[in-house]
Amino acid sequence: MFHTLRRPDVLVVTLAAAGILMVTMGVRQSFGLFVSPLNSATGMGVATVSLALAIGQLSWGAIQPVAGALADRYGVRVVLVVGLAVLAVGCALTPFVDDGFGLAVSLGLLASMGSGIGSFSVLIGAAAQRLPADARGAASGVINAGGSFGQFVFAPLLQKLIQSIGWMGAMWAMAVAALAALPLVGRLTAPGAATAAAPAAGSEQRLGPAVRAALKDRSYLLLHAGFFTCGFHIAFLVTHLPGEVDLCGLPAGVASTSLAIIGLANVFGSLFAGAWVGRYRSKHVLALMYGSRALLIAWYLLMPPTAWTFYLFAAGLGFTWLATVPPTAAIVGKLFGTRYLATLFGLTLLSHQIGGFLGAWLGGLALSAFGDFTWMWYADMALALAAALLNLPIREARVQPLQTHAA
Repeated sequence: MFHTLRRPDVLVVTLAAAGILMVTMGVRQSFGLFVSPLNSATGMGVATVSLALAIGQLSWGAIQPVAGALADRYGVRVVLVVGLAVLAVGCALTPFVDDGFGLAVSLGLLASMGSGIGSFSVLIGAAAQRLPADARGAASGVINAGGSFGQFVFAPLLQKLIQSIGWMGAMWAMAVAALAALPLVGRLTAPGAATAAAPAAGSEQRLGPAVRAALKDRSYLLLHAGFFTCGFHIAFLVTHLPGEVDLCGLPAGVASTSLAIIGLANVFGSLFAGAWVGRYRSKHVLALMYGSRALLIAWYLLMPPTAWTFYLFAAGLGFTWLATVPPTAAIVGKLFGTRYLATLFGLTLLSHQIGGFLGAWLGGLALSAFGDFTWMWYADMALALAAALLNLPIREARVQPLQTHAA
């Protein structure tokens, strides 16, 4: 199913994009590990720290269509270099802040926007425009797996760094990691790195009219609604899973291990998702993923609060964690072509992160008001079921099997 990636030029583009996403997502998805250390060191309060991270969820999404539009117009290289630099600056400044406003600027705006610039919309859009059509599905799965592998690597590593050199040192280590990813930008954007894809029919349409037409499309809006739920779910968990582990009386290592398991499981989930979009309609893949999350949450709530419960829950959720990205991007590409994929997929990611803002923020408010996350779990389960149903009416043609060509 990944034979289309065997060409060296195609493989270079795919792995370079995956490597950049490994760093930007690995850093961003580990921010929840810093909630308790930041609160202990500064006395800001969990709700204040959660608000800063919720702002980060929103700004990560808000920058995606902007970054995508800039990349579509001015090129990918300069956009990615700026993104990695801003991510590094945001992480480096965080140890010097001591109030909620400063944290909202450093982590909530700078680090999160830098991570967003170097994330899905720009990377998958850049790859799609550089790869042949029959390689895009598998490539999107591999690129997405890179982000999940970053979570698998960064979560336990940063937890060890927090315990050994302190949370400030761990923040500075993330800044160094962001700068270390800069050489990959050159590999992704090198002239002749891969065969450019032929423009889709109608790609001469200008960006503004293309966006306005997309926002009037019912299928595109249903896709946004489902992706909103995905953001709510992921942001709530990545921000507050360490707090849930603490409420269950388990050591902090259970949280970092669970986040790592989520990342590792999603490597496989992303690869499968990349293959599935070439075999099945993406809307059915998404409905199955969202429905499975509701069942997993129900199972988790019925199980005893042990470390193995968290590990099994993490493995189940991890398989679909961000594996929703390849089928979502595939639907956008099918509906509107690849010319403005970075922008239009960026807008779906904005919807994702509006959900993410609410998931991170409301989780902190729920903990402050009720002392636990019970009502958040119920809301998460209901939204997952709604997302599964909302994807079914999306307009998507049946998948046609790829034709084999004689040598």
